[in-house]
Amino acid sequence: MTQTLPVRSAGAPPVVRRSSLALIVSDCRTLVRRSLTHTLRSPEQWIQTFSIPIATLLIFRYLLGGAIMTDNQTYINYVVAGLIAISVGFNLTSTVIGVTDDLRNGIVERFRSMPVLPWAVLVAHVVTAVLRNLTSALVLIIAGLAVGFRPNATPVEWLAALGLLLLFVTACSWVAVILGVWAKTVEGGNGLGMILVFVPYVSSALVPTNTMPAGLRAVVENQPVSPVVDTIRGLLAGSPIGNAGWLAVLWWSMILLVSVPVAARMFRRRATG
Repeated sequence: MTQTLPVRSAGAPPVVRRSSLALIVSDCRTLVRRSLTHTLRSPEQWIQTFSIPIATLLIFRYLLGGAIMTDNQTYINYVVAGLIAISVGFNLTSTVIGVTDDLRNGIVERFRSMPVLPWAVLVAHVVTAVLRNLTSALVLIIAGLAVGFRPNATPVEWLAALGLLLLFVTACSWVAVILGVWAKTVEGGNGLGMILVFVPYVSSALVPTNTMPAGLRAVVENQPVSPVVDTIRGLLAGSPIGNAGWLAVLWWSMILLVSVPVAARMFRRRATG
């Protein structure tokens, strides 16, 4: 029996079959570009990214720094790592609101009618949040150098601090996505985002834990933000790290591994509900 093969006419473009992975990467790249474009066109987000770390740094450096005592290092060297964590919380309120707004304004339903992976919207929000927070941390460190911050980290220690910060910011961004999916209104999303703002304050970010009452000290030393702050502070300023590095990696790796599937499941239910 003769088998008839499909014939492509001369001059017709070849048929390109893209893998599932290529389609996923393409969808995520397109939606990351969309999210970054919205961020770049939103001056208030960039004002927040630049102003909050500088404002908090100046407040704690000049207004409160003289009244707070730390062991074996200047207060500015102590507080910069904590202010990085605090600025992450402030910046992620935009992520919570952005996810909530996408679910309310119909864009997700529009994507469902197109050959686009709807959950790529979440990836786009996370990537944008990570880039915004890394920019904010860079601004804070540069401003800190201008007002007396004097890190003595080696290149390897800088890279280790960056890696831990990247893990921390990524995991926090997925938690922000969960809060954004959970919120029913933009106002509600803004309120839930305040959780991420205040948690770093109840940590070792601003004052040594040995100055706290016993009960509060136990909470502060055993919550997930404190080991991140202690590790980054130790890497940059040369203070002892102890077990904080391993605890920080363990805490935030677990949070990341849990938050990603939870966010995806909640988003699927909300988008199809």
